[in-house]
This record gives sequence, structure tokens and C-alpha cells, in this order.
Amino acid sequence: MGSLELLQEYVKTRMRGDSAHDFAHIMRVYDNAKRIAKHEKADSELVLAAALLHDIVSFPKSDKRSKAASMKSAKEAQKILANYSYTKKEIRIISDAIRDHSYSRNRTSKTLEGRILQDADRLDALGAIGIARTFSVGGAESRPIYSASDPFCKTRTPDDKSWTVDHFFRKLLLLEKQMNTRYAKKEAKKRTEFMKRFLAQLDSEI
Repeated sequence: MGSLELLQEYVKTRMRGDSAHDFAHIMRVYDNAKRIAKHEKADSELVLAAALLHDIVSFPKSDKRSKAASMKSAKEAQKILANYSYTKKEIRIISDAIRDHSYSRNRTSKTLEGRILQDADRLDALGAIGIARTFSVGGAESRPIYSASDPFCKTRTPDDKSWTVDHFFRKLLLLEKQMNTRYAKKEAKKRTEFMKRFLAQLDSEI
């Protein structure tokens, strides 16, 4: 087995996150990253290693440590990668990509590998799977689905700590314009349109 296969087996034993940040999420991001890396002619080995380890440290969204998860994952990745056949330079590129991929850090990676990881992770927040993950997290945090007085944030600032649907307006619908690569921008547009159709259907039902 190569380094990526061995790393994948290791990560599978480590992932204990919620259903929105589990091993299935890791592999969807991995597959997204593989497709983007091919289009961008990037170093797939480094991109995919970063995808496998990007959530190796994860906390519930309500946990104060959640915003530091990407930095903790980057540090943990350095320790893990030292056991595999990666050079110090490669480990630095991978860990930097992991550190900067997080939405909450509000950073755009300086490396192509980092920008691809960021796009791959953000694509998994969109479309049908993005909707499923959003309500999975909302349920885990015991949040009401929507605000009865203004479900779609027409007259107020979105508050996704109080209502799950607000997360679409606070973050998800904004991601399309924050993609770094051509492939991700195209895919994000399709997935965002699907989410808008979902919200329109929700509006008709409530």
C-alpha cells in the first residue's frame, strides 16, 4: 500500500466526529479534491493527504474550541505525517493547507494545494449533502429548524446559532462566490441553485 492508502486506513480509525464531520465527509472531500486537482494539474499526493487529515481534530459547532480546530488539525497532521514518507517541505505544504482551509479563519491559502482543499471542503457544504449536513448539525445542537416570525431572514440578520435555516443565509449561499478554482466555481453554482430550489419548496410548505 502507498502512503495515501495507509494514511486513509489510519484516519478511518481516528474519526469520531458528528455525522457532518465523520469519515464519510472526509472521503467526499477527498473525492472533490481529486477532481479539482486533476483539473488544476496540482500535486494530487499533497492535496489528497491534506484532505484526509483536514478534520483530524474536530469539535461540535457549539464548542468554543471549534474555531481553532483547523489549527489543531494542522499540528496533529504534522505529527502523523512524520510517520509516513513525506519530506519536511511536503509536510509544511499539507499542514498549511489544513490550517487555512477553515471558513472561520477567513483566509485564502497561498498555495494551490491549500486553495483546492478549501474548495473541496466547501463543496461538501453545498447541494443535497450540504442540506443534509446542515440539518444534522442543527439537530445535534437542538436548534429549531426556522424562526416562525421570519424563516428566511428577510428583515433581520441571520442567526444560525438560534435557527438552522439561518445558516443558509449566514454562510452557505455565500460560498459560491468564494471558490478559488474554475471547477469548484462551476460545481458550486449547480449545488447552490439546488439549495435555492429547496428553500423555495420549504417556503411553500411553511
